[in-house]
Amino acid sequence: MACRKDTPPVTFRSLAVPLALALAAGGCAKTGDIDVSQGVGITAVRSACPIVGIPAGTGDVTLFNGTSTDSRAIDAVATISNVRATCSDAGDDVVTRVTFDVRARRTSADGARDLSLPYFVAITRGGSQVVAKRVGQVALRFDAGQPIATANGEATTVVARAQATLPQDVRDRLTRRRKAGDQDAAVDPLATPEVRAAVLAASFEALVGFQLTQDQLKYNATR
Repeated sequence: MACRKDTPPVTFRSLAVPLALALAAGGCAKTGDIDVSQGVGITAVRSACPIVGIPAGTGDVTLFNGTSTDSRAIDAVATISNVRATCSDAGDDVVTRVTFDVRARRTSADGARDLSLPYFVAITRGGSQVVAKRVGQVALRFDAGQPIATANGEATTVVARAQATLPQDVRDRLTRRRKAGDQDAAVDPLATPEVRAAVLAASFEALVGFQLTQDQLKYNATR
């Protein structure tokens, strides 16, 4: 899907990407299912493409005229939406292009106006640890008499496939078939601390949001 570049894309290198484990019950056995007919086992559904999203409280920004945060002082409001990822996972490197839309509304439509808003793309590990972050700018253009402006932003991640690979012993524990009656047949391997820790260590997310000031974060949290 084509995406207009408002600023040079943000690029991350040498970062791991998510590992997804899918479990399903019932129906025909397929990748990710628990296959009871041939013994219980979990097939790891591995994706080299990062899970993308918007962290809570960072998907919109409100600009004010002056220091007042009263609704009558609002200058403009912008929102990030439609965060998408296009991934190429052939070869040793996994290249993921993250795109998103920005829609802004201004209070006064008098005259033409340019507005530049900072955004970030962060890579998190295990759901909480930030391992990389870059800040870019998305440019919006309000035409004279128009209260709405839209733009697109993007970032690119380049990762080493080896960093997304679980240790062989962990993969064996996840995918080993276990027959009914075996001592560990009913035990979810993901409940084992060391297996869960290994999966979390290999799980990464690409998060997009506005680069907000402390006052803007506070406003979003308390409004």
